[in-house]
Amino acid sequence: MIDVILKKGKEKAVLQRHPWVFSGAIERVKGKPANGDIVRLVDAKGGFMACGFYNDQSRVAVRLLEWDENVVVDENWFREKVALAVASRSNILADGNTNTCRLIFSESDYLPGLIVDKYAGHLAVQVLTSGIQNMLPIIIDELQRLLQPESIFDKSDASSRDHEGLETQNVVLAGNHPPDRVEVKENGIRYNINIAEGQKSGFYCDQRDNRKIVASHAKGKKVLDCFCYTGGFTLNCLENGAASVTLVDSSVPAIDTLKENIVLNGFDTAKITAIPSDVNKQLRKFKEDAELFDLIVLDPPKYAPSRSALDKASRAYKDLNRLAMLLLTPGGLLATYSCSGAMNMETFKQVIAWAALDAGKKVQFIHQFCQPEDHPVRASFPEGEYLKGLLCRVI
Repeated sequence: MIDVILKKGKEKAVLQRHPWVFSGAIERVKGKPANGDIVRLVDAKGGFMACGFYNDQSRVAVRLLEWDENVVVDENWFREKVALAVASRSNILADGNTNTCRLIFSESDYLPGLIVDKYAGHLAVQVLTSGIQNMLPIIIDELQRLLQPESIFDKSDASSRDHEGLETQNVVLAGNHPPDRVEVKENGIRYNINIAEGQKSGFYCDQRDNRKIVASHAKGKKVLDCFCYTGGFTLNCLENGAASVTLVDSSVPAIDTLKENIVLNGFDTAKITAIPSDVNKQLRKFKEDAELFDLIVLDPPKYAPSRSALDKASRAYKDLNRLAMLLLTPGGLLATYSCSGAMNMETFKQVIAWAALDAGKKVQFIHQFCQPEDHPVRASFPEGEYLKGLLCRVI
């Protein structure tokens, strides 16, 4: 195993078991490891610190796996990590009301660059590091052994693969090609999803708990669901007795799937109004038309992919939330989210406070949203905490 030597004074993060070593912290490399090889990370005096995946094309040059020098990182090591992650989600799936969740969440499950989502009998995999790409045959074999899925589909189309020198790919890894419509259940509600063509890995299971919380406030309410995608919040609100739901998304295929999901669950189609449109544009039109709502959901895409984009993203979040606040009845509720890891909760609260000031509204935070237990946050890797939200009473 090739040694990668850390610069003197750069040991602190490694000792605290943060899994990333940036290229600027490396003094030199003894030899020429291939991208994705497992290397030993040593301090300036040659003392063992950890081992991990190496990639000289990535800003994160070493993604650490193991800190115990006596533990061999071999095939069994990876199989054990996969099995542990899968077993830890068993309670989510136990009652049969939910058969979709995230089984493996990258660094948070000690497998940097690996995401696995379960959709009924199918698995969607995203491979974001060269090291996981090298280990993929072992990982797929272990997933097959544990779960016997009908299909395992590679959804590795994320732009982060570019940083690792990996090409985008969407291929069947095991079993048959997943069907165009896979029916899943989440909290007893049924969804048709498209694994191969859908956004991300096909569905946003990270909002599972938050959908239930928002829906608990929807009974008898006039609801606006923005960035609705295939209807997670809409369906939960209808299930809980919403008087009506207006849904807005720029994707016509997503709205078509949402309509299918409404019929699939036997909900009243007369209660929904579907608008394929840019959300910001549509919010301004609602304002012009003096349209008001009792409950508004804002679940936008990632506005801040990095810290350098945070200022621009903050302005976008502020304007979006300002527009929404102007459309609420007095005392109405705004459920607003950010999935940008670069924006923490404190900053997000400040953005919402600025939006309230610009809108001339008073806001109370009555609930804080976070990601569910199948998206755990590793104590030594706070970057794994990306989803946050606020339930706001707007006066």
